[in-house]
Amino acid sequence: MGIRHLFGRGSFSHGIHPPSHKGSTAHAPIRRLPFPPLLIIPLAQHIGAPAQAIVKKGEEVVRGQPIASATAAVSAPIHAPATGRIKGIDRITTAKGAKEPAILLEVYEASTQEVLWRTQQDPAAMSSEEMLQAIQDAGLVGLGGAAFPSHIKLRIPEDKSVDTLVINGCECEPYLSCDHRTMLEYPQELIRGIEYAMQASATRKAIIGIEDNKMDAVETLREHLRDHPDISVQAVETKYPQGSEKMLIQSLLGRKVPAGGIPADIGVVVNNVGTMAALGKLLPRGEGLIERIITVTGPGIERPGNYLVPIGAPIGFILEHVGYEGGVNEFILGGPMMGPAVSSLDTPITKGSSGLLVLNEPGIQEETRNIWPCIKCARCVSACPMHLNPAQLGQLAAAAQYEEMAEHYNLNHCFECGCCSYVCPSNIPLVQYFRIAKAINREQAA
Repeated sequence: MGIRHLFGRGSFSHGIHPPSHKGSTAHAPIRRLPFPPLLIIPLAQHIGAPAQAIVKKGEEVVRGQPIASATAAVSAPIHAPATGRIKGIDRITTAKGAKEPAILLEVYEASTQEVLWRTQQDPAAMSSEEMLQAIQDAGLVGLGGAAFPSHIKLRIPEDKSVDTLVINGCECEPYLSCDHRTMLEYPQELIRGIEYAMQASATRKAIIGIEDNKMDAVETLREHLRDHPDISVQAVETKYPQGSEKMLIQSLLGRKVPAGGIPADIGVVVNNVGTMAALGKLLPRGEGLIERIITVTGPGIERPGNYLVPIGAPIGFILEHVGYEGGVNEFILGGPMMGPAVSSLDTPITKGSSGLLVLNEPGIQEETRNIWPCIKCARCVSACPMHLNPAQLGQLAAAAQYEEMAEHYNLNHCFECGCCSYVCPSNIPLVQYFRIAKAINREQAA
């Protein structure tokens, strides 16, 4: 079984306990933001092949209408987040830093923005294959950050046998609380989505894992699950990165995903609570994913909270409506441990954006720029949840021994959680070194 901590709740070895910084948003109800005048909708919002635009400049579209189609099995379509007119298709700077194609949609200010494109469906009457197709048609991807197409996640390989659906409600990243609020405010949609996912993946039971700093969510869901014996809720230790699927599986079930393997190898499939709630809402209506809940917070925000925003909303527009104070800031899409920093206020919210953080603490940022030599303290070794040796990997990275890192020191087992960089007293940006090493190895392999 997984490791049990002081209160008998599931956990895993190693990891870290950063300050949560969730107090300003965890009790803030979800609110809808206005629609911006222009939506910037990247065609690559998910892992896999980018979508292909099926609209042209000058075309009028209604909210919910498909505007880009999936181009491969591992791909997802995109739907219009608002009623308006296609301004054009251009290359824009995304959170990844590269310029990528995006659909520019001018929003009609006078529109009611009712969803006008939908097809009523009866998920209970669907076969597993029909449901998987309906999930892809909805453009649903993982909303926890990875943005893996949900129909692929729930399609179990023919050579695998899966018995348990694990639902990730940990939200272990500091600052973020959108999943927490989703569990509190949309429990019925969440449970319905879990039932659909169990139907699509042919799993017999589901377990919702929630960190024990969100016991109100645990109790709320247990109350709603009294008539659902095949779905349970389990509190796990609050520790980063508890929300990593390998860590959560170990904490809940005591099973370990083999090196280089996937959860299906040990009979498990994992999905995020936000994804399941969206599935429960969209599938019966036959609607596409056009908006999502994000946490907007940080020392530079006057009105921090959880907001429902259309896909493609520029972060500059969002900041205007939450009381952004300006100053020397860093903007992060997602959580501070794994979310990318962005420099342009035109960067849009995408399907995988779980948060918008504004950190205006230049004193701390200046201090972290001073990188010192490794002092062999082994804090990174004690923190790494994958039991790697980040110090050794860092030295190999400094010597450009990238192949050696992968072949003999398990570089590819690192999922870039950032624990090593967080605990390093020398401020060595270890996780950034590992990302560079992986990218170079991929280029050489290609």
